Order: sequence, then C-alpha cells, then structure tokens
Amino acid sequence: MSAASFSLLRILADGEVHNAERIGRALGLSRIEVEALGRDLEALGLSLHKPGGTGYRLEAPIDLYDVNLLTEQVSTVAPGLRLEILDECVSTNTELAIRARAGAEHGTVLVCEHQSAGRGRRGNAWVSAIGGSVTFSMLWRFSLGAGRLAGLSLAVAVAAAKALEKLGIGGIAVKWPNDLFRGDRKLGGILIETTGDAAGATAAIIGIGVNTRLRPAERERIGRPAADIASSPGVIPSRTAVLVGLLESVAASLELFSGEGFAPFREAWLSRHAWQGRQVVLSLAENRVAEGRVVGVADDGALELTSAQGIKRFHAGELSLSLE
Repeated sequence: MSAASFSLLRILADGEVHNAERIGRALGLSRIEVEALGRDLEALGLSLHKPGGTGYRLEAPIDLYDVNLLTEQVSTVAPGLRLEILDECVSTNTELAIRARAGAEHGTVLVCEHQSAGRGRRGNAWVSAIGGSVTFSMLWRFSLGAGRLAGLSLAVAVAAAKALEKLGIGGIAVKWPNDLFRGDRKLGGILIETTGDAAGATAAIIGIGVNTRLRPAERERIGRPAADIASSPGVIPSRTAVLVGLLESVAASLELFSGEGFAPFREAWLSRHAWQGRQVVLSLAENRVAEGRVVGVADDGALELTSAQGIKRFHAGELSLSLE
C-alpha cells in the first residue's frame, strides 16, 4: 500500500465522516485519486462508507500508533532501543534481518502498522490486521554463542506475559516454546531467528506478534481458535500502550538473559504454564516424535515429558507441541 493510502487512513482512523474535497486538499490529490486510495483501503479488508457521496468514513475507528507518544515513552522506559516505525513491510523479521546483515545496531526495533506476509515458526504465516495487532522485531546482539541461547523464546514469552498483565490483561498463559494463550486460544507468538556460530557472538532477531482486535475476516484466515486483547474484561489499552509495555519488559528481560540465561525466568514461566500436567504430543514435520505428560521445563528451557520410559527432555528446534 502506498504512503498516500496510509495518509488517507490516518485521516479516516477516527471513524468520523470526512469531506472528500477537504481530504483531497489535505493530500494534494484530485477526487479521482482519493477514490483510488479508498479502493486500496478496501482491498486490505477495511469497510469504507461514502455517506451522501460527498465524504468517507470507516465502518469503525482504527487504532493506529501514536508515533510521537510512542517515541517519547520508549525513549524513557527503554532508552537503549533504536525505534523505527514503518507503515508497511513484508515482515518485520525479514526486514530487520536485512538490516542486521548490513550492520544495524544492537537494540534496533522495527515496528510495522501492516505486515503483508508476517511469518511464524516452522514456515507458518502470521495473520495480522491494520489496527488489530501489535507486531515488531528487535535485534539483540549476544556475546554468547548460539548454543547458549536455549530458553530464549521462553524468557521472551515471560516478559511479554508480564507486560500484558501490568496493563490489566488477565489470564495470560504460556505454551512451550513460544506462544501466549488466553484460555485455550492463542493470543500471541514469538519468532526468534539467530545468526552466528555455537561459540562466537550471536545476533538474534526477536519477532513478537500479539492480537489486539481481531475482525471476523482475520479469525477466518487464522483458521483456529484465537484470542485478542479486545475480548478481555475491563479497560482495553491502546496499541501504543501495549507496544510500549512490551518493549520495556522485553528489553529488560533480554539484559537479564544475557547474563544469567533462562534459569531466572523458569519459575515465572511455570506459574503461567498452559499445559502443565497435560498429555501432549511432540511432532516434527507432521511426524510424531514423542508423547507423554508435561512435567515442566528445565533450567535451560528444555521441555520435560514423563512416559513409561521415564522423563525425557526436548529442545525446541522445529518441534511442534499439541494436546493428545
């Protein structure tokens, strides 16, 4: 979507009626060009109404980031981060990986209003909507080798859960190795991609996506039960507040993880464990690898299952965990 389309979206984001002529003057465009931009918004699944044929309004307000407030607050709560906010990209992880290879600094964060092809673990797509999710990626450079980053996704999940709880969102649970749940529905996910060797310095790109308000079309695209923040009881925080809270908590947790690994996060993770004591199946590329009852996780983040053969440990890799 073009920069001009996003400019129109920002005008219409309040859900009020805006006169077409005034929009055109504000954007320096003709009425025909404004109509074309409106079609761009509709192609993204936004419902655009034209009351009286002289104006435009969205079916419902869109919660876009408050860029000035976001920049100000992040500079206060996490001053070591270098924040950039994009209107649109294919995937924040993909874009940040390119920048990391070009020498992007430690603590670089890319935030995107609209990911056209967000990614999850094991090649899965991450479905997000404009104004309906918080998606960002953070570059963290570790002096540790990649072999010592076991449990990183679990530590990040704890950080994200604590941030959401601090905002008043209750019932957050974590699922090994990288998911956030509310009830039996997925609320968010974490994708970590690393470059480096087992012993030398490692660059980790930490992608986080959290559903804030899912429309029926997004739920259909996801194709499985999904939760969002908007369905939580109580006051619903803005996407800006959610993002600031996540960045503050994740940055602080990565500092701790850099020095002490997953061990300091283990008890907090277990206290939120969605499937503790449940019978589960571990799979790799649709092939069953193991099954058993979940005992918990070890100090290095390994999943511990008990079966007739005793307790076995599994590290994440490309493994997928599901209920029996």
